[in-house]
Amino acid sequence: MSLPYQIAALFRRDLTRLLQQVQSFSDEAALWKTVPGVANSVGNLVLHLEGNLREYIGRQLGGVSYHRQRDSEFAKTTLPAADLVRRVEAVQELIPRVISTLSREECEALFPEDILGAPGATQQVLISLHGHLNYHLGQIDYLRRVLTGGAAVDYAGL
Repeated sequence: MSLPYQIAALFRRDLTRLLQQVQSFSDEAALWKTVPGVANSVGNLVLHLEGNLREYIGRQLGGVSYHRQRDSEFAKTTLPAADLVRRVEAVQELIPRVISTLSREECEALFPEDILGAPGATQQVLISLHGHLNYHLGQIDYLRRVLTGGAAVDYAGL
């Protein structure tokens, strides 16, 4: 299996996990609540992940038109859960598709923008973006459990 295929599979799995987290909220208002010591709601983290992935993978690697408004990812205080679900589903379709079309040469080439503090190969940036997704996915899981009293979600496998 090629590296782009493997990375795409990891994004597919973990974006499915993100979707499962959002769908696990029975109280739509809880998506926008925070707890003491935590600045961001689950809704804001979902919007942040969408913006991050659409910008760095969808636009920069896939050529998909997108204008990121990072500040608004954290400024919104409410959107319907169905809207968040639609956004995650769209990213879930887009991101693995873009990554899986990358050639070995494209993966080894420098990423178009320095987002890691130093120039890095596209494959290194993709691995970093996957780590970023999982960092926030863990925050989302923890917040969901605190806010809803819910248990672990039965995650999708690879």
